[in-house]
Amino acid sequence: MIVIKRSVVIAGVVFATGCNTALLGTYGEDNQTLEVFKQRVEAVFQLQNSMTSAVMLLESEPSADILKDEAAMRGACASLNEAGSREMDGLDISLSLGKQIEKTLTNCEKAAKLLQRRLEQVE
Repeated sequence: MIVIKRSVVIAGVVFATGCNTALLGTYGEDNQTLEVFKQRVEAVFQLQNSMTSAVMLLESEPSADILKDEAAMRGACASLNEAGSREMDGLDISLSLGKQIEKTLTNCEKAAKLLQRRLEQVE
């Protein structure tokens, strides 16, 4: 599990998205403003981190469906977590990684919300 300062990841992701995106004034698949995109990156990062923690804290062995959904979320959120790891290690976020985050943020969010719904059924 990666728990890092959100603003560092967000700043790195926004910087890495490049000049073309900044010139157009839109970010992500939904063509959001910079401020909205930054808020969304932060929210999705927090959500997927909390879902990972929730699975780890389950009192019983996670079901096969929960494990499958968690694996899908890890895959969908890989770029976002890679950026977090790079920031923690003091490394730059490349332009290509920033673009990948823009492309995958929606799927990461959907996967995290699916796992969240699955976990709510367990409670």
